[in-house]
Amino acid sequence: MPLTAERRHKHGRVVELLDAHELDAVLFTRRCNFSWYTCGARNYVATAADAGNSTLVVDRDGAAVLTNNIEATRLRAEDLAGTDVEVFGHSYADPSDRARVIEKTVGRRRVAADVPVDGVDAAPLPDAFNRLRWTLTQGEIERYRALATDVVGAVETVCLTAEAGQTEDHLAAMTAMELRRRGCLPWVLLVGADGRLGRHRHPLPTGKHVRRHLMVASCAERGGLIAACSRLASFEKVDGELAERHQAVVTVDAALMAATRPGTTLGDIFAEAEKAYATVGFPDQWMFHHQGGSIGYLPREVKASPGCKVVALDRQAFAWNPSIGGTKSEDTILCLETGPEPLAAPTDWPMVAAGWKGFAIDRPVILQR
Repeated sequence: MPLTAERRHKHGRVVELLDAHELDAVLFTRRCNFSWYTCGARNYVATAADAGNSTLVVDRDGAAVLTNNIEATRLRAEDLAGTDVEVFGHSYADPSDRARVIEKTVGRRRVAADVPVDGVDAAPLPDAFNRLRWTLTQGEIERYRALATDVVGAVETVCLTAEAGQTEDHLAAMTAMELRRRGCLPWVLLVGADGRLGRHRHPLPTGKHVRRHLMVASCAERGGLIAACSRLASFEKVDGELAERHQAVVTVDAALMAATRPGTTLGDIFAEAEKAYATVGFPDQWMFHHQGGSIGYLPREVKASPGCKVVALDRQAFAWNPSIGGTKSEDTILCLETGPEPLAAPTDWPMVAAGWKGFAIDRPVILQR
């Protein structure tokens, strides 16, 4: 789907909700909503911020951006160049100029906003607008496939080239470089070595040296979309308990994927994971780490939990991340009527067969270096 057609499609979906909620316009300042509507434009400088520094005003006629003069030049020349989204800049140092631009772009209309905007009387954004991000267009799916392939490539490259004795911080720096040189921005970057990998489900990188085993995990963004991936490698033979645990965790991953069908609640998918953990002999391991959930313009849109009533949608992305102390399985998949489908293209990484109730899929092994 060409970007112009994709923007028109998204605008139509917003207008339907404007009518349903009796609003004149909505204000998108959160990065996830801004990037979704604009098909990848960036409204931030601080990469750790959820809300950006520029606000998208969407009404029945189209969209415009409210921002300061610092950001206006880049948005006009780069991210929004060639689009029908007009950029209204105001002096960053003149409150009266900002008030003038707000009056021009927002006025006194009935509006809702995803975060409070200074000088604008807006209601909280109804949750239905946030759910617009969940169902992907064909253009988004194509961009997502390319992103997921690059994120997997970056993580696997680090695991393939890591050397015993390097620190977790060093490996994190290598991962960030591999991601950035592919145009991907890390949102989450985890590196666990040896005993830390077994003790901590979210091993933030430290100065600890890798001696035996390592895990690299990341959620990384390009064009607003975010893909997730985890890989493990070992400098010694993988056998015994660790091999057993990894075979168990990929079985749980297969169970989660098998249950990811349109119309199934995330609570029912979670329940299938609980059954799988018990079947493979690790009934309590789900208690020590969330199992993942839907993904897209956030690292997780909704995390699955017991009894969760949120329903999986056709053409929605998911990233499950089951873990058993010392090992983990994680990739980004697409939920389709025809069944779950990995978004990343296959690589040369060694795989192992995993299955659950007739569903079969190959999953990455712990790479033996």
